[in-house]
Amino acid sequence: MLKTPQKARLSVSIGQYSSAGRKPQNQDFNGAVVPEGQALVVKGVALALADGISSSDVSHIAAQTAVKSFLADYFCTSDAWTAKTAGYRVISASNSWLHAQNAAGSDANRGHVCTFDAVVLKGRRAYLFHVGDARIWRVAGDALEQLTTDHRVQFSASESYLGRAMGLGHTLDIDHREVDLSFGDVFVLTTDGVHEFLPTRDIVSLIRNAESLDQAAKQIVEAALEAGSDDNLTIQIVRVEKLPEPEATCILEDDSMLPPAPVLKAPSVFEGYKILRELHSSSRSHIYLACDEDTGETVALKVPSMDLRGEAEYLRRFAMEEWVARRLNSPHVLKAASAPRERQTLFVVTEFVEGITLRQWMIDNPQPDLESVRGILEQVAKGLRAFHRHGMLHQDLRPENIMICNDGVVKIIDFGSVLIEGVLEVAPGLNDAEILGTHQYTAPEYFLGYRGTERSDYFALGVIAYEMLTGKLPYGSAVSRAQSHKAQMALTYVSASSLTPRVHDWVDGALARLTHIDPGQRYEALSEFLQDIRRPNAALRPDRMTPFARRDPVRFWQSVCVFLIAVFIFLLYRQTQG
Repeated sequence: MLKTPQKARLSVSIGQYSSAGRKPQNQDFNGAVVPEGQALVVKGVALALADGISSSDVSHIAAQTAVKSFLADYFCTSDAWTAKTAGYRVISASNSWLHAQNAAGSDANRGHVCTFDAVVLKGRRAYLFHVGDARIWRVAGDALEQLTTDHRVQFSASESYLGRAMGLGHTLDIDHREVDLSFGDVFVLTTDGVHEFLPTRDIVSLIRNAESLDQAAKQIVEAALEAGSDDNLTIQIVRVEKLPEPEATCILEDDSMLPPAPVLKAPSVFEGYKILRELHSSSRSHIYLACDEDTGETVALKVPSMDLRGEAEYLRRFAMEEWVARRLNSPHVLKAASAPRERQTLFVVTEFVEGITLRQWMIDNPQPDLESVRGILEQVAKGLRAFHRHGMLHQDLRPENIMICNDGVVKIIDFGSVLIEGVLEVAPGLNDAEILGTHQYTAPEYFLGYRGTERSDYFALGVIAYEMLTGKLPYGSAVSRAQSHKAQMALTYVSASSLTPRVHDWVDGALARLTHIDPGQRYEALSEFLQDIRRPNAALRPDRMTPFARRDPVRFWQSVCVFLIAVFIFLLYRQTQG
Protein backbone atom coordinates (compact mmCIF):
# COMPACT_ATOMS: atom_id res chain seq x y z
CA MET A 1 0.00 0.00 0.00
CA LEU A 2 1.32 3.45 -0.88
CA LYS A 3 0.88 6.34 1.51
CA THR A 4 1.08 10.03 0.78
CA PRO A 5 3.43 11.94 3.13
CA GLN A 6 2.10 15.14 4.62
CA LYS A 7 5.12 17.14 3.50
CA ALA A 8 4.44 16.14 -0.12
CA ARG A 9 0.96 17.68 -0.09
CA LEU A 10 -0.18 20.94 -1.60
CA SER A 11 -2.69 23.12 0.26
CA VAL A 12 -4.78 25.89 -1.31
CA SER A 13 -7.69 28.23 -0.58
CA ILE A 14 -10.32 28.80 -3.27
CA GLY A 15 -13.00 31.42 -3.76
CA GLN A 16 -15.40 31.66 -6.70
CA TYR A 17 -18.56 33.48 -7.72
CA SER A 18 -20.71 33.65 -10.86
CA SER A 19 -23.65 35.87 -11.77
CA ALA A 20 -25.92 36.37 -14.77
CA GLY A 21 -25.53 40.10 -14.16
CA ARG A 22 -27.99 42.13 -16.24
CA LYS A 23 -28.70 39.23 -18.57
CA PRO A 24 -31.68 36.88 -18.13
CA GLN A 25 -29.50 33.75 -18.25
CA ASN A 26 -26.01 32.93 -16.96
CA GLN A 27 -24.10 31.26 -19.78
CA ASP A 28 -20.89 31.06 -17.70
CA PHE A 29 -20.00 27.97 -15.70
CA ASN A 30 -17.20 27.24 -13.25
CA GLY A 31 -15.99 24.62 -10.80
CA ALA A 32 -13.02 23.35 -8.79
CA VAL A 33 -11.86 20.02 -7.36
CA VAL A 34 -9.45 19.53 -4.46
CA PRO A 35 -8.91 15.76 -4.09
CA GLU A 36 -7.52 14.01 -1.06
CA GLY A 37 -4.72 11.56 -0.42
CA GLN A 38 -2.50 10.36 -3.22
CA ALA A 39 -4.73 11.90 -5.90
CA LEU A 40 -3.82 15.33 -4.55
CA VAL A 41 -0.15 14.52 -5.15
CA VAL A 42 -0.25 12.77 -8.52
CA LYS A 43 -3.10 14.78 -10.07
CA GLY A 44 -3.17 18.06 -8.14
CA VAL A 45 -5.90 20.70 -7.70
CA ALA A 46 -8.02 21.72 -10.72
CA LEU A 47 -10.09 24.83 -11.45
CA ALA A 48 -11.99 25.56 -14.65
CA LEU A 49 -14.39 28.12 -16.06
CA ALA A 50 -16.15 28.52 -19.40
CA ASP A 51 -18.04 31.39 -21.02
CA GLY A 52 -20.81 30.60 -23.50
CA ILE A 53 -21.20 32.91 -26.51
CA SER A 54 -24.18 35.25 -26.22
CA SER A 55 -25.47 34.61 -29.76
CA SER A 56 -26.23 30.94 -29.00
CA ASP A 57 -29.20 29.61 -27.04
CA VAL A 58 -27.29 26.43 -26.16
CA SER A 59 -23.89 27.84 -25.28
CA HIS A 60 -24.66 27.48 -21.55
CA ILE A 61 -24.82 23.72 -22.18
CA ALA A 62 -21.42 23.92 -23.87
CA ALA A 63 -19.98 25.80 -20.89
CA GLN A 64 -21.35 23.31 -18.37
CA THR A 65 -20.16 20.36 -20.43
CA ALA A 66 -16.66 21.75 -20.88
CA VAL A 67 -16.15 22.43 -17.17
CA LYS A 68 -17.84 19.31 -15.80
CA SER A 69 -16.07 17.04 -18.27
CA PHE A 70 -12.68 18.51 -17.46
CA LEU A 71 -13.09 18.29 -13.70
CA ALA A 72 -14.42 14.73 -13.86
CA ASP A 73 -12.33 13.24 -16.65
CA TYR A 74 -9.00 14.82 -15.72
CA PHE A 75 -8.97 12.89 -12.45
CA CYS A 76 -9.87 9.68 -14.30
CA THR A 77 -6.85 9.83 -16.61
CA SER A 78 -3.77 7.74 -15.95
CA ASP A 79 -1.75 8.86 -12.94
CA ALA A 80 1.31 8.27 -15.10
CA TRP A 81 0.33 10.98 -17.61
CA THR A 82 1.70 14.49 -17.26
CA ALA A 83 -0.77 17.24 -16.42
CA LYS A 84 -0.28 18.58 -19.94
CA THR A 85 -1.06 15.25 -21.61
CA ALA A 86 -4.11 14.62 -19.41
CA GLY A 87 -5.41 18.17 -19.88
CA TYR A 88 -4.97 18.15 -23.65
CA ARG A 89 -6.71 14.82 -24.10
CA VAL A 90 -9.66 15.68 -21.88
CA ILE A 91 -10.19 19.13 -23.42
CA SER A 92 -9.83 17.73 -26.95
CA ALA A 93 -12.39 15.01 -26.23
CA SER A 94 -14.87 17.58 -24.90
CA ASN A 95 -14.29 19.76 -27.95
CA SER A 96 -15.00 16.84 -30.28
CA TRP A 97 -18.27 16.10 -28.49
CA LEU A 98 -19.38 19.75 -28.57
CA HIS A 99 -18.53 20.07 -32.25
CA ALA A 100 -20.46 16.88 -33.02
CA GLN A 101 -23.60 18.42 -31.49
CA ASN A 102 -23.54 21.23 -34.01
CA ALA A 103 -25.37 20.34 -37.23
CA ALA A 104 -23.18 20.17 -40.32
CA GLY A 105 -23.16 23.49 -42.12
CA SER A 106 -24.99 25.27 -39.29
CA ASP A 107 -24.05 28.70 -37.99
CA ALA A 108 -21.35 28.23 -35.34
CA ASN A 109 -22.57 31.40 -33.62
CA ARG A 110 -25.72 29.50 -32.65
CA GLY A 111 -24.09 26.21 -31.68
CA HIS A 112 -22.47 24.51 -28.70
CA VAL A 113 -19.56 26.93 -28.43
CA CYS A 114 -17.75 28.40 -25.43
CA THR A 115 -14.42 29.73 -24.23
CA PHE A 116 -12.49 27.67 -21.69
CA ASP A 117 -9.77 28.16 -19.10
CA ALA A 118 -8.33 25.74 -16.55
CA VAL A 119 -5.56 25.77 -13.98
CA VAL A 120 -4.02 22.63 -12.50
CA LEU A 121 -1.78 23.10 -9.45
CA LYS A 122 0.41 20.04 -9.09
CA GLY A 123 3.52 19.70 -6.97
CA ARG A 124 5.38 23.00 -7.22
CA ARG A 125 4.06 24.04 -10.65
CA ALA A 126 0.90 25.43 -12.22
CA TYR A 127 -0.35 24.13 -15.58
CA LEU A 128 -2.56 26.54 -17.53
CA PHE A 129 -4.94 25.67 -20.38
CA HIS A 130 -6.59 28.43 -22.39
CA VAL A 131 -9.01 28.76 -25.31
CA GLY A 132 -10.89 32.00 -26.05
CA ASP A 133 -11.05 35.36 -24.31
CA ALA A 134 -11.52 34.47 -20.66
CA ARG A 135 -8.29 35.17 -18.81
CA ILE A 136 -5.91 33.65 -16.26
CA TRP A 137 -3.96 36.08 -14.10
CA ARG A 138 -1.44 36.00 -11.26
CA VAL A 139 -1.27 38.66 -8.57
CA ALA A 140 1.94 40.64 -9.02
CA GLY A 141 2.35 43.41 -6.47
CA ASP A 142 -0.68 45.71 -6.62
CA ALA A 143 -1.79 44.54 -10.07
CA LEU A 144 -2.55 41.40 -12.04
CA GLU A 145 -0.14 39.79 -14.49
CA GLN A 146 -2.05 38.36 -17.45
CA LEU A 147 -0.81 34.83 -18.19
CA THR A 148 -2.97 34.17 -21.26
CA THR A 149 -3.53 35.84 -24.63
CA ASP A 150 -7.05 36.59 -25.84
CA HIS A 151 -8.05 34.65 -28.94
CA ARG A 152 -9.92 37.49 -30.57
CA VAL A 153 -9.54 38.63 -34.18
CA GLN A 154 -9.98 42.34 -34.84
CA PHE A 155 -11.73 43.08 -38.15
CA SER A 156 -12.47 46.75 -37.57
CA ALA A 157 -11.52 49.52 -35.17
CA SER A 158 -14.47 48.71 -32.92
CA GLU A 159 -15.39 45.12 -33.70
CA SER A 160 -13.76 41.73 -33.28
CA TYR A 161 -14.77 38.08 -33.22
CA LEU A 162 -13.71 35.01 -31.28
CA GLY A 163 -10.92 33.31 -33.19
CA ARG A 164 -10.71 30.19 -31.05
CA ALA A 165 -13.35 28.46 -28.93
CA MET A 166 -14.46 24.99 -27.93
CA GLY A 167 -16.95 23.47 -30.34
CA LEU A 168 -15.96 25.60 -33.35
CA GLY A 169 -14.09 22.81 -35.13
CA HIS A 170 -13.36 19.10 -34.81
CA THR A 171 -9.78 19.96 -33.78
CA LEU A 172 -8.72 22.56 -31.24
CA ASP A 173 -5.54 24.58 -30.75
CA ILE A 174 -5.07 24.83 -26.98
CA ASP A 175 -2.67 27.31 -25.37
CA HIS A 176 -0.62 25.65 -22.62
CA ARG A 177 1.75 27.27 -20.16
CA GLU A 178 3.62 26.10 -17.07
CA VAL A 179 4.77 28.38 -14.25
CA ASP A 180 6.61 27.69 -11.01
CA LEU A 181 4.66 28.09 -7.78
CA SER A 182 5.69 30.07 -4.73
CA PHE A 183 4.11 30.20 -1.30
CA GLY A 184 1.31 32.77 -1.28
CA ASP A 185 0.84 32.84 -5.06
CA VAL A 186 -2.67 33.95 -6.06
CA PHE A 187 -4.14 32.97 -9.44
CA VAL A 188 -7.32 34.59 -10.76
CA LEU A 189 -9.59 33.34 -13.58
CA THR A 190 -12.11 35.80 -15.02
CA THR A 191 -14.62 36.04 -17.83
CA ASP A 192 -14.78 39.24 -19.88
CA GLY A 193 -17.79 40.48 -17.92
CA VAL A 194 -15.35 41.06 -15.05
CA HIS A 195 -12.00 42.09 -16.48
CA GLU A 196 -13.36 44.43 -19.17
CA PHE A 197 -15.08 46.60 -16.57
CA LEU A 198 -12.94 46.53 -13.45
CA PRO A 199 -9.30 47.70 -13.21
CA THR A 200 -6.89 44.97 -12.12
CA ARG A 201 -5.69 47.10 -9.17
CA ASP A 202 -9.24 47.16 -7.83
CA ILE A 203 -9.44 43.36 -8.15
CA VAL A 204 -6.19 42.90 -6.20
CA SER A 205 -7.30 45.39 -3.51
CA LEU A 206 -10.58 43.54 -2.99
CA ILE A 207 -8.78 40.19 -2.75
CA ARG A 208 -6.38 41.50 -0.11
CA ASN A 209 -8.98 43.26 2.01
CA ALA A 210 -11.69 40.58 2.02
CA GLU A 211 -12.11 38.19 4.95
CA SER A 212 -12.22 35.20 2.60
CA LEU A 213 -11.65 34.46 -1.08
CA ASP A 214 -15.35 33.66 -1.55
CA GLN A 215 -16.20 37.09 -0.17
CA ALA A 216 -13.58 38.69 -2.43
CA ALA A 217 -15.00 36.92 -5.49
CA LYS A 218 -18.52 38.16 -4.74
CA GLN A 219 -17.36 41.71 -4.05
CA ILE A 220 -15.38 41.80 -7.32
CA VAL A 221 -18.43 40.70 -9.34
CA GLU A 222 -20.60 43.32 -7.60
CA ALA A 223 -17.99 46.01 -8.27
CA ALA A 224 -17.84 45.08 -11.96
CA LEU A 225 -21.63 45.32 -12.16
CA GLU A 226 -21.54 48.77 -10.55
CA ALA A 227 -18.88 49.75 -13.10
CA GLY A 228 -21.32 49.02 -15.92
CA SER A 229 -20.77 45.37 -16.84
CA ASP A 230 -23.55 44.19 -19.15
CA ASP A 231 -22.38 40.57 -19.49
CA ASN A 232 -22.36 37.42 -17.35
CA LEU A 233 -19.65 37.64 -14.69
CA THR A 234 -17.53 34.81 -13.26
CA ILE A 235 -14.35 34.84 -11.20
CA GLN A 236 -12.26 32.15 -9.50
CA ILE A 237 -9.44 32.84 -7.07
CA VAL A 238 -6.95 30.29 -5.76
CA ARG A 239 -4.21 31.01 -3.23
CA VAL A 240 -1.29 28.68 -2.45
CA GLU A 241 -1.29 28.13 1.31
CA LYS A 242 1.29 25.37 1.43
CA LEU A 243 3.74 23.88 -1.05
CA PRO A 244 5.38 20.48 -0.96
CA GLU A 245 8.82 20.92 0.53
CA PRO A 246 11.62 21.04 -2.07
CA GLU A 247 13.23 17.97 -0.57
CA ALA A 248 9.94 16.05 -0.81
CA THR A 249 11.00 14.79 -4.21
CA CYS A 250 8.99 11.62 -4.11
CA ILE A 251 5.41 10.65 -3.42
CA LEU A 252 6.90 7.95 -1.22
CA GLU A 253 8.88 9.71 1.46
CA ASP A 254 10.81 7.99 4.22
CA ASP A 255 8.19 8.75 6.87
CA SER A 256 5.46 7.10 4.75
CA MET A 257 7.43 4.05 3.66
CA LEU A 258 6.61 0.69 5.14
CA PRO A 259 9.59 -1.19 6.57
CA PRO A 260 11.13 -3.64 4.07
CA ALA A 261 9.85 -7.20 4.26
CA PRO A 262 12.40 -9.71 5.58
CA VAL A 263 14.07 -12.35 3.46
CA LEU A 264 11.68 -15.31 3.63
CA LYS A 265 12.04 -19.05 4.01
CA ALA A 266 9.95 -21.81 2.48
CA PRO A 267 7.71 -23.26 3.65
CA SER A 268 6.31 -20.51 5.85
CA VAL A 269 3.38 -18.08 6.16
CA PHE A 270 3.92 -14.35 5.70
CA GLU A 271 1.19 -11.68 5.89
CA GLY A 272 -1.52 -14.01 4.60
CA TYR A 273 0.62 -15.72 1.96
CA LYS A 274 1.94 -19.29 2.05
CA ILE A 275 5.53 -19.15 0.87
CA LEU A 276 6.02 -22.29 -1.26
CA ARG A 277 9.53 -21.95 -2.69
CA GLU A 278 12.14 -19.46 -3.84
CA LEU A 279 11.99 -18.66 -7.55
CA HIS A 280 14.90 -16.26 -7.95
CA SER A 281 17.47 -14.46 -5.86
CA SER A 282 19.82 -11.64 -6.86
CA SER A 283 21.66 -8.69 -5.40
CA ARG A 284 18.51 -6.57 -5.93
CA SER A 285 15.63 -8.76 -4.75
CA HIS A 286 14.30 -12.16 -3.70
CA ILE A 287 11.27 -13.66 -5.45
CA TYR A 288 9.11 -16.46 -4.08
CA LEU A 289 6.25 -18.61 -5.30
CA ALA A 290 3.38 -18.02 -2.89
CA CYS A 291 -0.32 -18.71 -2.43
CA ASP A 292 -2.85 -16.23 -1.07
CA GLU A 293 -4.49 -17.94 1.94
CA ASP A 294 -7.78 -16.10 1.39
CA THR A 295 -8.24 -16.41 -2.37
CA GLY A 296 -6.08 -19.39 -3.22
CA GLU A 297 -4.40 -17.32 -5.97
CA THR A 298 -0.88 -18.39 -6.90
CA VAL A 299 1.39 -15.34 -7.02
CA ALA A 300 4.99 -14.23 -7.19
CA LEU A 301 6.04 -12.36 -4.04
CA LYS A 302 9.08 -10.09 -4.26
CA VAL A 303 10.97 -8.64 -1.28
CA PRO A 304 13.85 -6.12 -1.22
CA SER A 305 17.44 -7.25 -1.20
CA MET A 306 19.18 -7.35 2.16
CA ASP A 307 22.14 -5.46 0.69
CA LEU A 308 20.07 -2.51 -0.59
CA ARG A 309 17.33 -2.08 2.00
CA GLY A 310 19.27 0.75 3.60
CA GLU A 311 19.17 2.81 0.38
CA ALA A 312 16.14 5.11 0.34
CA GLU A 313 16.17 5.63 -3.45
CA TYR A 314 16.16 1.89 -4.09
CA LEU A 315 13.24 1.37 -1.69
CA ARG A 316 11.22 4.16 -3.33
CA ARG A 317 11.66 2.60 -6.74
CA PHE A 318 10.87 -0.82 -5.33
CA ALA A 319 7.62 0.51 -3.87
CA MET A 320 6.71 2.06 -7.24
CA GLU A 321 6.93 -1.29 -9.09
CA GLU A 322 3.49 -2.48 -8.06
CA TRP A 323 2.09 1.03 -8.59
CA VAL A 324 3.29 0.80 -12.21
CA ALA A 325 1.92 -2.72 -12.70
CA ARG A 326 -1.55 -1.71 -11.51
CA ARG A 327 -1.76 1.02 -14.14
CA LEU A 328 -0.91 -1.13 -17.15
CA ASN A 329 -3.28 -3.54 -18.79
CA SER A 330 -1.59 -5.60 -21.47
CA PRO A 331 -1.18 -9.35 -21.95
CA HIS A 332 2.47 -8.57 -22.67
CA VAL A 333 3.20 -6.81 -19.36
CA LEU A 334 3.41 -8.54 -15.99
CA LYS A 335 0.23 -7.86 -14.00
CA ALA A 336 -0.08 -6.93 -10.34
CA ALA A 337 -1.96 -9.43 -8.20
CA SER A 338 -5.00 -8.48 -6.13
CA ALA A 339 -4.26 -6.72 -2.83
CA PRO A 340 -6.94 -7.94 -0.39
CA ARG A 341 -5.18 -6.91 2.81
CA GLU A 342 -3.36 -3.91 4.22
CA ARG A 343 0.33 -4.69 4.40
CA GLN A 344 2.65 -4.28 7.33
CA THR A 345 5.90 -4.39 5.36
CA LEU A 346 7.15 -3.45 1.90
CA PHE A 347 6.92 -6.17 -0.75
CA VAL A 348 5.50 -6.58 -4.27
CA VAL A 349 2.93 -9.16 -5.36
CA THR A 350 2.38 -9.97 -9.06
CA GLU A 351 0.84 -12.70 -11.13
CA PHE A 352 2.91 -15.88 -11.37
CA VAL A 353 3.87 -16.86 -14.90
CA GLU A 354 5.46 -20.16 -15.77
CA GLY A 355 8.11 -20.08 -18.43
CA ILE A 356 11.68 -19.02 -19.11
CA THR A 357 13.45 -15.72 -19.58
CA LEU A 358 14.38 -14.60 -23.08
CA ARG A 359 18.01 -15.02 -21.99
CA GLN A 360 17.43 -18.71 -21.36
CA TRP A 361 15.53 -18.98 -24.67
CA MET A 362 18.54 -17.45 -26.46
CA ILE A 363 20.84 -19.98 -24.80
CA ASP A 364 18.53 -22.81 -25.85
CA ASN A 365 18.16 -21.39 -29.39
CA PRO A 366 21.57 -20.01 -30.44
CA GLN A 367 20.57 -19.95 -34.13
CA PRO A 368 16.85 -19.13 -34.19
CA ASP A 369 14.90 -18.80 -37.41
CA LEU A 370 13.87 -15.28 -38.37
CA GLU A 371 10.14 -15.95 -37.99
CA SER A 372 10.56 -17.00 -34.33
CA VAL A 373 12.51 -13.82 -33.64
CA ARG A 374 9.83 -11.72 -35.35
CA GLY A 375 7.11 -13.30 -33.23
CA ILE A 376 8.93 -12.50 -29.99
CA LEU A 377 9.79 -8.94 -31.04
CA GLU A 378 6.20 -8.21 -32.03
CA GLN A 379 4.94 -9.22 -28.59
CA VAL A 380 7.62 -7.23 -26.76
CA ALA A 381 6.72 -4.23 -28.93
CA LYS A 382 3.09 -4.52 -27.82
CA GLY A 383 4.22 -4.49 -24.20
CA LEU A 384 6.39 -1.43 -24.79
CA ARG A 385 3.45 0.38 -26.39
CA ALA A 386 1.47 -0.16 -23.18
CA PHE A 387 4.21 1.64 -21.23
CA HIS A 388 4.55 4.47 -23.72
CA ARG A 389 0.80 5.10 -24.00
CA HIS A 390 0.72 5.65 -20.25
CA GLY A 391 3.64 8.08 -20.29
CA MET A 392 6.20 5.55 -19.03
CA LEU A 393 9.61 4.39 -20.22
CA HIS A 394 10.82 0.95 -19.16
CA GLN A 395 14.53 1.94 -19.24
CA ASP A 396 15.84 -1.55 -18.47
CA LEU A 397 14.67 -3.71 -21.35
CA ARG A 398 16.97 -6.74 -21.63
CA PRO A 399 16.64 -10.50 -22.15
CA GLU A 400 16.54 -11.12 -18.38
CA ASN A 401 13.49 -8.84 -18.06
CA ILE A 402 11.45 -10.58 -20.74
CA MET A 403 9.56 -13.79 -19.97
CA ILE A 404 8.40 -16.35 -22.51
CA CYS A 405 5.50 -18.17 -20.90
CA ASN A 406 4.80 -21.86 -21.45
CA ASP A 407 1.83 -20.91 -23.64
CA GLY A 408 4.05 -18.76 -25.88
CA VAL A 409 2.95 -15.37 -24.55
CA VAL A 410 5.84 -12.94 -24.09
CA LYS A 411 5.74 -10.54 -21.12
CA ILE A 412 7.90 -7.63 -20.01
CA ILE A 413 8.76 -7.88 -16.30
CA ASP A 414 10.66 -5.89 -13.65
CA PHE A 415 9.59 -2.25 -13.35
CA GLY A 416 12.29 -1.02 -10.98
CA SER A 417 13.79 1.39 -13.53
CA VAL A 418 10.57 2.72 -15.06
CA LEU A 419 10.41 6.47 -15.67
CA ILE A 420 6.91 7.88 -15.15
CA GLU A 421 6.32 11.26 -16.74
CA GLY A 422 3.36 12.20 -14.54
CA VAL A 423 5.13 11.27 -11.31
CA LEU A 424 8.27 13.17 -12.33
CA GLU A 425 6.22 16.38 -12.19
CA VAL A 426 5.94 15.95 -8.43
CA ALA A 427 8.89 13.61 -7.86
CA PRO A 428 11.85 14.80 -9.95
CA GLY A 429 14.19 13.05 -7.54
CA LEU A 430 13.11 9.70 -8.95
CA ASN A 431 15.18 10.51 -12.04
CA ASP A 432 18.27 11.71 -10.20
CA ALA A 433 19.86 8.30 -9.89
CA GLU A 434 22.69 7.06 -12.09
CA ILE A 435 21.90 5.13 -15.26
CA LEU A 436 19.47 2.45 -14.11
CA GLY A 437 19.45 0.09 -17.06
CA THR A 438 21.98 -2.60 -17.96
CA HIS A 439 24.72 -0.84 -19.91
CA GLN A 440 24.85 -3.27 -22.85
CA TYR A 441 21.24 -2.37 -23.72
CA THR A 442 21.21 1.30 -22.62
CA ALA A 443 20.75 3.89 -25.36
CA PRO A 444 23.81 6.13 -26.02
CA GLU A 445 21.99 9.35 -25.10
CA TYR A 446 21.82 8.26 -21.46
CA PHE A 447 25.63 8.26 -21.30
CA LEU A 448 25.62 11.91 -22.42
CA GLY A 449 23.35 12.84 -19.50
CA TYR A 450 20.13 13.21 -21.49
CA ARG A 451 16.76 11.97 -20.31
CA GLY A 452 15.41 9.03 -22.25
CA THR A 453 12.57 9.00 -24.74
CA GLU A 454 10.50 6.26 -26.32
CA ARG A 455 13.29 5.87 -28.87
CA SER A 456 15.64 4.97 -26.02
CA ASP A 457 13.50 1.90 -25.33
CA TYR A 458 13.49 1.23 -29.09
CA PHE A 459 17.29 1.12 -29.03
CA ALA A 460 17.23 -1.54 -26.31
CA LEU A 461 14.75 -3.61 -28.32
CA GLY A 462 16.99 -3.28 -31.38
CA VAL A 463 20.02 -4.52 -29.44
CA ILE A 464 17.99 -7.49 -28.19
CA ALA A 465 16.85 -8.29 -31.74
CA TYR A 466 20.43 -8.06 -33.03
CA GLU A 467 21.70 -10.31 -30.24
CA MET A 468 18.97 -12.89 -30.80
CA LEU A 469 20.02 -13.20 -34.45
CA THR A 470 23.81 -12.95 -34.09
CA GLY A 471 24.71 -13.71 -30.48
CA LYS A 472 26.60 -10.40 -30.35
CA LEU A 473 25.98 -6.69 -29.73
CA PRO A 474 25.79 -4.17 -32.62
CA TYR A 475 28.57 -1.97 -31.20
CA GLY A 476 30.24 -4.53 -28.98
CA SER A 477 30.71 -3.16 -25.47
CA ALA A 478 31.87 0.26 -26.66
CA VAL A 479 28.63 2.23 -26.20
CA SER A 480 28.90 2.63 -22.43
CA ARG A 481 32.49 3.88 -22.76
CA ALA A 482 31.55 6.53 -25.35
CA GLN A 483 30.51 9.38 -23.08
CA SER A 484 30.95 12.33 -25.44
CA HIS A 485 29.41 13.26 -28.78
CA LYS A 486 32.79 12.83 -30.47
CA ALA A 487 33.32 9.36 -28.99
CA GLN A 488 29.83 8.28 -30.00
CA MET A 489 30.27 9.51 -33.57
CA ALA A 490 33.33 7.23 -33.79
CA LEU A 491 31.28 4.12 -32.96
CA THR A 492 30.78 1.74 -35.87
CA TYR A 493 27.79 -0.51 -36.36
CA VAL A 494 28.83 -4.09 -37.14
CA SER A 495 26.64 -5.43 -39.93
CA ALA A 496 24.52 -8.32 -38.69
CA SER A 497 24.45 -9.85 -42.20
CA SER A 498 28.26 -9.99 -42.12
CA LEU A 499 28.08 -12.17 -39.02
CA THR A 500 25.45 -14.65 -40.19
CA PRO A 501 23.84 -15.43 -43.56
CA ARG A 502 20.51 -15.86 -41.74
CA VAL A 503 20.13 -12.05 -41.61
CA HIS A 504 19.14 -10.55 -44.96
CA ASP A 505 20.59 -7.18 -45.94
CA TRP A 506 17.18 -5.52 -45.65
CA VAL A 507 16.69 -6.94 -42.13
CA ASP A 508 20.16 -5.71 -41.25
CA GLY A 509 19.17 -2.25 -42.49
CA ALA A 510 16.17 -2.21 -40.15
CA LEU A 511 18.35 -3.31 -37.21
CA ALA A 512 20.92 -0.62 -38.03
CA ARG A 513 18.25 2.07 -38.05
CA LEU A 514 16.64 0.96 -34.76
CA THR A 515 20.05 0.90 -33.03
CA HIS A 516 21.32 4.13 -34.57
CA ILE A 517 23.53 6.15 -32.22
CA ASP A 518 21.51 9.28 -32.95
CA PRO A 519 17.97 8.86 -31.54
CA GLY A 520 16.66 11.21 -34.21
CA GLN A 521 17.67 8.68 -36.88
CA ARG A 522 15.80 5.78 -35.25
CA TYR A 523 12.28 4.73 -36.18
CA GLU A 524 9.50 7.03 -35.05
CA ALA A 525 7.22 4.05 -34.35
CA LEU A 526 7.95 0.38 -33.66
CA SER A 527 5.30 -0.58 -36.20
CA GLU A 528 7.62 0.71 -38.94
CA PHE A 529 10.47 -1.49 -37.70
CA LEU A 530 8.25 -4.57 -37.41
CA GLN A 531 7.06 -3.99 -40.96
CA ASP A 532 10.63 -3.58 -42.25
CA ILE A 533 11.77 -6.93 -40.81
CA ARG A 534 8.87 -8.65 -42.59
CA ARG A 535 9.05 -6.93 -45.98
CA PRO A 536 12.08 -5.38 -47.70
CA ASN A 537 12.15 -1.60 -47.54
CA ALA A 538 13.81 -0.11 -50.61
CA ALA A 539 15.04 2.82 -48.53
CA LEU A 540 17.17 0.40 -46.49
CA ARG A 541 18.96 -1.20 -49.46
CA PRO A 542 22.75 -1.47 -48.98
CA ASP A 543 23.29 0.36 -52.30
CA ARG A 544 21.48 3.40 -50.90
CA MET A 545 24.41 4.49 -48.79
CA THR A 546 24.01 7.29 -46.30
CA PRO A 547 26.05 10.32 -47.43
CA PHE A 548 29.40 10.67 -45.69
CA ALA A 549 28.43 14.11 -44.36
CA ARG A 550 25.46 12.56 -42.57
CA ARG A 551 27.18 9.38 -41.41
CA ASP A 552 30.18 11.14 -39.90
CA PRO A 553 29.80 14.94 -39.95
CA VAL A 554 32.94 15.46 -37.83
CA ARG A 555 35.22 13.62 -40.23
CA PHE A 556 33.41 15.17 -43.19
CA TRP A 557 34.17 18.71 -42.07
CA GLN A 558 37.68 17.75 -41.05
CA SER A 559 38.22 16.46 -44.57
CA VAL A 560 36.75 19.65 -46.03
CA CYS A 561 39.10 21.76 -43.89
CA VAL A 562 42.14 19.69 -44.92
CA PHE A 563 41.14 20.05 -48.57
CA LEU A 564 40.68 23.81 -48.29
CA ILE A 565 44.03 24.20 -46.52
CA ALA A 566 45.68 22.17 -49.28
CA VAL A 567 44.07 24.37 -51.94
CA PHE A 568 45.17 27.51 -50.07
CA ILE A 569 48.78 26.26 -49.83
CA PHE A 570 48.76 25.32 -53.50
CA LEU A 571 47.47 28.76 -54.56
CA LEU A 572 49.96 30.49 -52.26
CA TYR A 573 52.76 28.42 -53.77
CA ARG A 574 51.66 29.32 -57.32
CA GLN A 575 51.56 32.99 -56.38
CA THR A 576 55.07 32.97 -54.90
CA GLN A 577 56.41 31.08 -57.93
CA GLY A 578 54.78 33.57 -60.30
